[in-house]
Amino acid sequence: MKIGFYTSTFSDRPLEEVVDFAASAGFDAIEIDVGGHIKTPDQVTGAVALARGRGLFVSSITYFGNQLDADRTRRQELRAKTTEFASAIGEADVPIFVIFPGRDDTASDEANYDDFAEFANRLIAQTQSSGLTFAIENWPGPKDNFIGTTPKGWQELFRRIDNPRFGLEFDPSHLIRIGVDPYQAMEAVKDRIAILHAKDTAIDPEILQAVGYHGKGWWQYKLPGLGLIDWPRFLRQARGSGFDGTLSIEHEDAAYGWPGKDLAARKEGERFGLDYLRNVLNGL
Repeated sequence: MKIGFYTSTFSDRPLEEVVDFAASAGFDAIEIDVGGHIKTPDQVTGAVALARGRGLFVSSITYFGNQLDADRTRRQELRAKTTEFASAIGEADVPIFVIFPGRDDTASDEANYDDFAEFANRLIAQTQSSGLTFAIENWPGPKDNFIGTTPKGWQELFRRIDNPRFGLEFDPSHLIRIGVDPYQAMEAVKDRIAILHAKDTAIDPEILQAVGYHGKGWWQYKLPGLGLIDWPRFLRQARGSGFDGTLSIEHEDAAYGWPGKDLAARKEGERFGLDYLRNVLNGL
């Protein structure tokens, strides 16, 4: 497996500085965030060339946004831009384009799944020549209700989108905080995992007891190795299932400068994650 990181942790820094750091720190790969580092589709080629010029594998490009936005104008604008990015990313020979399904709160579950699946199938058809893979990250969203972010939701999506060029950016940290066993969940979708996010979650049982699941402050995202996930077990399972792609660190650990605070601490966090994961992989 290659080890990289998601550039959103450094969205306040120019991409050239970010890839310089990634290369000097010994990372194999980079996952580039559109919002922070590629503002328009015509910038994809230059951004990818910049990373490759530092010897980095560009594992994926990620575009945040609610593809089921209840505001039809915003939805159409996002989807049009997503389609443009898909074309540019495919032409740049980047293997994976990560998007977020979102949710329309005014529509039924079935309508949400049908609508997103129709759009995803259209993207797949339009990028047939490049063979671009589309993946969704299982972030539940700001209201914890995005579609396609649980085992049942994945079944709903894969039933509607059967092309193997559609899969998951599987992030176990989100599953921990919503009460889903990440190991069992991964086993059920092992053939549809395109990329793994390396992020952990810690839970404070005393705060949880005081405020309950709907309260605040009882969980927090952590760097790999600093939360509840058994990474040797998780990565052994992934490797045993045939996964040999990129393990992309998503650094959202407040103890290491996130979000957008001390730059040296953020870099220290990325290095910690790299060293930890490399040691785990070497021991498998």
